Amino acid sequence: MNAPAKATSFNPLRAEWEAHWLPMPDPATLDDIPGDDGAPIVGNTLKMLKDPMGFAQNMVAKHGKVYRNRAFGGRQVALVGPEANELILFDRDKIFSSEQGWGPVLNLLFPRGLMLMDFEKHRADRRVLSVAFKPEPMRLYADALNDGIARRVAEWSGQRLLFYPAIKQLTLDLAATSFLGIPWGPEADRINKAFVDMVQASVGVIRKPLPFTAMGRGVAGRKYLIEYFSPMVAERRASNGEDIFTQICKATDEDGQFLGVDAIVDHMNFLMMAAHDTITSSVTSMVWLLAKHPEWQDRLREEMLRVAPAGQGVGHNALGELELTEMAFKESLRLIPPVPSIPRRALKEFEFGGYRIPAGTMVGINVNYTHHMAEYWPEPKKFDPMRFAPDAVRGRHKYAWVPFGGGAHMCLGLHFAYMQAKIFMHHVLTTHRIVLDDGYTPDWQAWPIPKPRDGLPIRFEPLG
Repeated sequence: MNAPAKATSFNPLRAEWEAHWLPMPDPATLDDIPGDDGAPIVGNTLKMLKDPMGFAQNMVAKHGKVYRNRAFGGRQVALVGPEANELILFDRDKIFSSEQGWGPVLNLLFPRGLMLMDFEKHRADRRVLSVAFKPEPMRLYADALNDGIARRVAEWSGQRLLFYPAIKQLTLDLAATSFLGIPWGPEADRINKAFVDMVQASVGVIRKPLPFTAMGRGVAGRKYLIEYFSPMVAERRASNGEDIFTQICKATDEDGQFLGVDAIVDHMNFLMMAAHDTITSSVTSMVWLLAKHPEWQDRLREEMLRVAPAGQGVGHNALGELELTEMAFKESLRLIPPVPSIPRRALKEFEFGGYRIPAGTMVGINVNYTHHMAEYWPEPKKFDPMRFAPDAVRGRHKYAWVPFGGGAHMCLGLHFAYMQAKIFMHHVLTTHRIVLDDGYTPDWQAWPIPKPRDGLPIRFEPLG
């Protein structure tokens, strides 16, 4: 058992929004938890960045499903498996802070985003933001997605292209329409670069925004987006727009008050990042896996053509009929989850797996590891969408599959993600076959968001 936690002194260099954070416990309070502190200064940071899955597998094999690690500047505790996921994500006793978990990674980049809020404040802002994802706005977004995707797939027809940058640009353009309600103008490249810089900064080894560092570029990207979005808020409140940005600008809290401009901009930055980068990763994973398994292209195509004619897309009301397509998307998210791990900070002392973990400790769950545990996923590396058939789901731990998180912090935009993936795949598969070069296998960058390092070269061959 561990000794009582001894708090470190308050750090006056913390940013204003960090002032209420719990201090980290004395690192010695974690000595009784098995683990490995790694190399001097950097700990296991480089090992984790190079091969996060291999690192986790090695640590679990050596130390078990509760282990101590040192990386990214401090000691932390990993809790592995569905039971750990349920404890942390469901968080019945309000032990775990998402704000203080994600904060060291994201607070300079996405402050006041939903992931950096806890409990009552999170509930209140999530309620305001949820108006943008109600059924009527979602139907309008579906129409915009169908139009934009149809045009782009037609341009790709018969082409060999690098899919990842192509879909990344498409999701950005679609986000401009659905999120902002405007066609993307000449600032597209600058906006895209700002988001990329912010995401890459989130796992930069240097955590201060020094010149010529990833964090410096990320903070500069945030500054640009603040300057871009802020002047639009008043204009949108006076408009009749149906895009997500306008919906959020006009939404009110329980007291009938608008969110402040700063809060709206921070929420939009976060939502745009989530919609842009995570859906890019998710759709890329699905395209790669379907290209690798052409028999599943045929099965999904058959389902899709029963729902809507080739090339015409699928409306919001018919999306629920694409059951097999949804299962294939879920299996893609299992094999390559867009958020491979989720951090939290313990606000109270708690026990798990026979260990006492003090208040202030950084803890985390490993989504990717859980998604490959053979006891829940036989032949875990195999692509098998039937794992998500209703009978199979009922027999499995509820928290064995958590690509969208869970509990109060379940991804607000998950239905938007399903909708975009289904609409995209319907346009592609009812008119084309996705083909890989012979013998090709992509090399995936695991963090911060999975992507193929070479862009994923594929061909969209028109169906005869």
